[in-house]
Amino acid sequence: MRIVFVCLGNICRSPAAEAIFAAQAQQAGLDVEIESAGTGSWHIGEQPHQGARQEARSRDIPVDHLGQQFTSSDFGRFDVVVAMDSSNVSDLLDLAPDQESRDKVVRMGQFAPDVQRTGVLDVPDPYGKPQQAFSAMFDQLEPAAAGLVAAIQDGSVAGRASVGDDR
Repeated sequence: MRIVFVCLGNICRSPAAEAIFAAQAQQAGLDVEIESAGTGSWHIGEQPHQGARQEARSRDIPVDHLGQQFTSSDFGRFDVVVAMDSSNVSDLLDLAPDQESRDKVVRMGQFAPDVQRTGVLDVPDPYGKPQQAFSAMFDQLEPAAAGLVAAIQDGSVAGRASVGDDR
């Protein structure tokens, strides 16, 4: 299975989600290919934000990533496209060339174990905020990544597609 995590600039949320999920997927023995990208082009070729790298280091999560932009043609490369928030979902659905591509889009928060209770689907963007926002982002991404691992293991990941479409 090929999975891409997508946020706006690809230096905070999506590379963090990629790194967290990669560690959890490896531990679970999943056979997956993982990348991350942004819907915008501002940070192509850049390392993740210092706040994301600092938080990853504090949790012993390796991060090896350079920013890239998600394009319409990328839908053909991935089985699941994981958006970080409703704005990213909207941007991805606008980029999708067809319904099959639209059906690949899910939202990271859908996989959080407490989503039924909290209703929280979006991972807030910590860009420009203090380090505590990056810590909170990781605190939110870790259980959601575990939920995504479980959804892949039980085959329910495909059944969650397009749930994140608020339009």
